[in-house]
Amino acid sequence: MECEFPTVNANKEEIQEIFDSVKSIAVLGLSPDATKDSHRVAKYLQEHGYKIIPVYPKEDKILGEKVYRSLAEIPFSVDMVDIFRKPEALNAIADACIARGDVKVFWAQKGIVNNEAAAKAEAAGMKVVQNHCSMVEHRNL
Repeated sequence: MECEFPTVNANKEEIQEIFDSVKSIAVLGLSPDATKDSHRVAKYLQEHGYKIIPVYPKEDKILGEKVYRSLAEIPFSVDMVDIFRKPEALNAIADACIARGDVKVFWAQKGIVNNEAAAKAEAAGMKVVQNHCSMVEHRNL
């Protein structure tokens, strides 16, 4: 997939509203490696009062939280999905978010854009953020 310019994206006011309203954040691709961006961002969000839900193919615990293998396995409500995966994975992730029915925010991290998936998530009623780091945006507020 070529690099895309995000055509579906939240503005600063919507991002502020996102951080004011969400409580639980499923982090897709949350690495157990403390040097990885996904780990540092999730740790930052956790330290700022958000419930972090690691979604990763291995490990039992990351950042002291139970690890789930998929969004579908999480047995409680998820407000936001923070995605550290390749852009081509976002269509399936959008479908998984829609299937859950409780995800309010579809957030693709810095460098990750998939306008087709974003439009699908937005059409299902989710707020969409693409190509922005959740830690950087939270710090800037």
